[in-house]
Amino acid sequence: MAESLPEHDRILQEIESTDTACVGPTLRSVYDDQPNAHQRFMEKLDACIRNHDREIEKMCNFHHQGFVDAITELLKVRADAEKLKVQVTDTNRRLQDAGKEVIAQTEEIIRCRVQQRNITTVVEKLQLCLPVLEMYSKLKEQMNVKSLLKAVVFWNKREDFPPPPLPFPLILQL
Repeated sequence: MAESLPEHDRILQEIESTDTACVGPTLRSVYDDQPNAHQRFMEKLDACIRNHDREIEKMCNFHHQGFVDAITELLKVRADAEKLKVQVTDTNRRLQDAGKEVIAQTEEIIRCRVQQRNITTVVEKLQLCLPVLEMYSKLKEQMNVKSLLKAVVFWNKREDFPPPPLPFPLILQL
């Protein structure tokens, strides 16, 4: 009987380590041996199964605790992620509001610069017109005092010294 136990251990080890196609001949050797060999093999097999069940339970318990720890950590991360999402959304809204104000001020600066450039252009063009307007004013003055001879002389001097060309046509009524 003592010699059959190591034989049973060998058979169990062979069953665990071999391909399922080879299990048949291994099991037949259990029945070919001694009387009651089948019963002793079944007891040994049950002990082996209980041993494997304990190992599986230990492994499951170990991994279960890791799983529980991971889920707990994940729940903490989820709460932190929600807080972060709220903060990012709030920061984005504040930046959008600040950006709207900056855009409005930038557009106002652009309008002011365009207006300033237009005013500068008008001043330059009017300065080109000043000599002509001064001559027109003197001519009109002389015509109003009925000094036509002075007006004609002044008009003739204008032809001798023409004013600078105007950037746009100027119509004078005489």
